[in-house]
Amino acid sequence: MGLVGFAGQIPTFLLAPFAGVWVDRLNRQQVLVITQALAMLQSFALAALTLAKLINIPEILALSAFQGLINAFDMPGRQAFMVQMVEDRQDLGNAIAINSSMVNMARLIGPSLAGIVIAGVGEGYCFLIDGVSYLAVIASLLLMRLHAVPVRKGVPSMLEQLREGWAYVAGFAPVRNILLLFAIVSVMTMPYTVLMPIFAGSILKGGPHTLGFLMAAVGIGALISGLSLVLRKSVVGLTRMIPVAVLLFGGGLIFFAMSRILWISMLLMLFVGFGMMQQMTASNTIIQTIVPEDRRGRVMSYYTMAFVGMAPFGSLLAGLLAGAVGAPLTVAISGICCIAAAAWFTTRLKYIRTQIRPIYIDLGILPAEVSAVLEDAGGN
Repeated sequence: MGLVGFAGQIPTFLLAPFAGVWVDRLNRQQVLVITQALAMLQSFALAALTLAKLINIPEILALSAFQGLINAFDMPGRQAFMVQMVEDRQDLGNAIAINSSMVNMARLIGPSLAGIVIAGVGEGYCFLIDGVSYLAVIASLLLMRLHAVPVRKGVPSMLEQLREGWAYVAGFAPVRNILLLFAIVSVMTMPYTVLMPIFAGSILKGGPHTLGFLMAAVGIGALISGLSLVLRKSVVGLTRMIPVAVLLFGGGLIFFAMSRILWISMLLMLFVGFGMMQQMTASNTIIQTIVPEDRRGRVMSYYTMAFVGMAPFGSLLAGLLAGAVGAPLTVAISGICCIAAAAWFTTRLKYIRTQIRPIYIDLGILPAEVSAVLEDAGGN
């Protein structure tokens, strides 16, 4: 399972920057149609091999790596394309929050439906139904009529665009610090999910249903977080939410590591899910709001690297630590690292706000007179 997960995620880490260049060069709507069509073929291949009883570990590894290759292009393309679907930049935060809520709702409902299908007709038909479901996604993309973003003509070489994208990410403090915090959290704390079976079985003395309860609690917490962000009327103030969310995430993990009672563990998982989603959505919203259109694909490719690409390394680290000091102490250490990262980010907040404020004024998100008051007060 660990090897399959690594094979499915490492292509995203290696290829996302190159994919970001292509997302900036090409029509994003067409890119997504292609990635969804390839993902559909991957599901059909899984279905065919499973139904023919030819599936084995090498085939699963190859198809997982193929899906990772698709995700390297699909995820930055999807994130960058979202802005084209939102006409008013003021509504971007709500749109991202709605998208996050839908994703978490799918995470809650999807495994349950898959379990019913597998119990009824087997894994092969489950993959087949998954493949057919992509037809609705592809049809929806083809039916969209959006304002076309002009494709750049006479663009520099890929290496020059890679260098340009990296220089922007590394040189612009808000994006650099948000992505660095995101990468730290992804490496040090997100792999707690790898250790959940140990907590469900060995620590809480339960079974598969216990694991289901814990992961459902994470999903419900994330869903509540997404819905709370949907109700926000402005992106102003989201920078303050990021370290608070990370602090909540880390604190939840520390107390979860100490819990030996199921209902307390489930309650703590609600806070973990809430903090995790709050940080992800707030970070995504801020980056999407302040990044120039011609660099959006490349920046979101680094966002994808920080979110998905770092996960396999975090999983390996979690496994090594758990083998050395045990799962509870590993999760507690992860939470402590999370809190330390939140403290570091807090020290950068004032400078980040001064960099973001002029962009918000140019976009009309923050009136100049309000900005002057906030600057005098030292906040944003």
